[in-house]
Amino acid sequence: MFEPGHLHITRVALQPTDFSYDIHIRYEVRQAPTQGMAMHFFMDGVINGAAFKDEFELPKDMAYNFASEAFHIAVKHGMPKAADLRSMHGQYDAMFEHIRQLLDAKPGDPVKPEHLE
Repeated sequence: MFEPGHLHITRVALQPTDFSYDIHIRYEVRQAPTQGMAMHFFMDGVINGAAFKDEFELPKDMAYNFASEAFHIAVKHGMPKAADLRSMHGQYDAMFEHIRQLLDAKPGDPVKPEHLE
């Protein structure tokens, strides 16, 4: 479920060999000292019965990559690498659009080459 500033994703294990998660992703705009405007993300929840908390920050030109970063953090905390989260696509789209509005990002805005390395 998405609401501006917060995405909540959940999955119940249907079989004993299956995985489950209940994850909250919250975000806010911050002014980063060296990079300027950035989006700061807070993640917490439970993955396969284990609670976790983590956070990350992306500069304005890389904020669109939040789903990949969030997935890597979820894997670090127990999410199977082969997990298929495509069912969340519509919610990610709404979150992406909100982040774009918060950062006043426009299609075609340049990405700093050093952020691609």
